Amino acid sequence: MSLRMRWQRFVSVLKARDREFVRDRSALAWNIIFPLLIILGFAYAFTGDKLEQYKVGVISKSADVQLEFYRTEYIQFIDIPLAQKALAINKVKRHQLDMLLDATDKRYWLNDSSPAGYMLEKILAGSGGTAYQKQSVKGKQVRYVDWLIPGVLGMNMMFSALFGVGYVVVRYRKNGVLKRLQATPLSALEFLTAQVVSRLWLIMAITITVYIGCDLLIGFVMHGSYFNLLLVFTLGAFSMISMGLIVAARVRSEEMAGGLLNLFSWPMMFLSGVWFSLEGLHPWVQKLALIFPLTHITQAARDIMMDGAGLSAIMPNLLALFAMSIIFLLLGVRLFRWE
Repeated sequence: MSLRMRWQRFVSVLKARDREFVRDRSALAWNIIFPLLIILGFAYAFTGDKLEQYKVGVISKSADVQLEFYRTEYIQFIDIPLAQKALAINKVKRHQLDMLLDATDKRYWLNDSSPAGYMLEKILAGSGGTAYQKQSVKGKQVRYVDWLIPGVLGMNMMFSALFGVGYVVVRYRKNGVLKRLQATPLSALEFLTAQVVSRLWLIMAITITVYIGCDLLIGFVMHGSYFNLLLVFTLGAFSMISMGLIVAARVRSEEMAGGLLNLFSWPMMFLSGVWFSLEGLHPWVQKLALIFPLTHITQAARDIMMDGAGLSAIMPNLLALFAMSIIFLLLGVRLFRWE
């Protein structure tokens, strides 16, 4: 009987929170329209073949540093570690790199369907690179919007999770709702679990709706498993919600809660590779980004969608998200106070 009553209390709170969110039509609509507008805007803004600068990846540049090709203007040379050679070749296939040059083996890789690659090949031959041997690769160009979509979906999940749990629970505390709930048989664990489950299924429903809608309008690149992608987003959403519980644990002021949530969300949004690649940034910035759940969500989702990565390839990201979820959840439950 005791277990049955605990389950009934949990379901009652869960239903109440779901109805509160669904009845707030403006919040529900904004959670769907906001990411849709961002994706459509970037898809339109970055449509076209305008090229401002060629991108050439270079492996072991020091082995042939005197090559005149390196002093050509309007070419961005990017140092590629030898260990990332296979990844760089994939980027050539997707037109993310116009050419890959290996100074040690005297070889270069081009996508035969790339106009930029054709021009670079002519420039290389005319600037002392006749000793280099061509390696052709084939692949379809990846648009910026294809690269952007995992980060935008993760960002929308972040805002929905942090503000949908952290801010709402603080509002309950300020309005005296938690004080009234404390007088009932409802336990803190039942209340918090209901908040987490309610927000989790709502976030996933919105994320799936936005993904399908944008895919029908634009058409995304998807080389991996939808199950793996769903797993990443589910675990990522759970991690974000658990982070929101830390703010919800004791804060009483909505203004203070808003400030703390912005302190969490804005650095995460700009340092997690949502808008631009972390490659080329200072190493300590790349390491700092790994403390954010959004970084692991974005990296894993991109690897699945663009490279067809399996579970073994994204396992480090999944383990990081799982560990963060447990830590955030335990802290939130431990610190939680009704008043």
